[in-house]
Amino acid sequence: MLNLQITSSQADYKLLDSGEGEKLERFGPYLFVRPEPQAVWQKRLKEQEWQKVDAVFKRSGRDGQWFFNTELPSSWQIVICGLKLIIKPTSFKHLGVFPEQMSNWLWLENLIKKSNRPVSVLNLFGYTGAASLIAARAGAEVCHVDASKKAVEWGKENALVSGLQGKKIRWIVDDVLKFTTREIRRGRKYDAIIMDPPVYGHGPSGESWRLEKDFQLLLKNCQALLAERPLFILLNGYVMGYSAISYQNALRSIVGEKGNMEIGELTIKEEGSERLLPAGIYVRWQNS
Repeated sequence: MLNLQITSSQADYKLLDSGEGEKLERFGPYLFVRPEPQAVWQKRLKEQEWQKVDAVFKRSGRDGQWFFNTELPSSWQIVICGLKLIIKPTSFKHLGVFPEQMSNWLWLENLIKKSNRPVSVLNLFGYTGAASLIAARAGAEVCHVDASKKAVEWGKENALVSGLQGKKIRWIVDDVLKFTTREIRRGRKYDAIIMDPPVYGHGPSGESWRLEKDFQLLLKNCQALLAERPLFILLNGYVMGYSAISYQNALRSIVGEKGNMEIGELTIKEEGSERLLPAGIYVRWQNS
């Protein structure tokens, strides 16, 4: 059964409208228009509402560019799920946080708190660290891995402004395949694994990542890194053309038929509307 996880409006984040290949959002006090290929419907709001924005990201092939109508600060903070997170426009259209992940963060936080035991979490493709901070806040020891030094430094800054700099988080800049292979040799084990693999990417030394080529090897490495009594695995996907069922089948290859597995779509609810914007797929596995 395919489930829907819905992120509703927050004090510091709102999806105001979407359609015609774009989305209109507010992050803190600022309004943004960004490309959204899933939004194949008509916009609800009038065109003048879309023109009152502070910045617009325009796509050109695989690249793009921000066009600013307002002189924005280099960064600012918002609060989501009790975390203070630093927001700033990047050259890849992102702003440093994916609000659609809120339900996943609350899910893993609840599991860690209810486990009543020490929990070690491996967060692969961890980006700017929101999931790592949530896990650490819940009491877990976290290993956060991303190929981007800038993203990892951003994550450390998020930990600092959220008051979580004293938590047990290892911040690692590395290629995920190389890192997990070394962790196997070291005999490391993890109680929980979070994965958010892109369709393609590069490691810090130019290593190539291709989902269709490397994903199965990463899953095998993760299987070897799982503790004897693992708590959970969370797998996210943003790749157009891939189904949550595909990711479910992939995850079953390493956990078998034991435990409980849930699949579905991550969505964001528009402010003042019942319309949902698809924002990714997920698979949650919880040991029984």
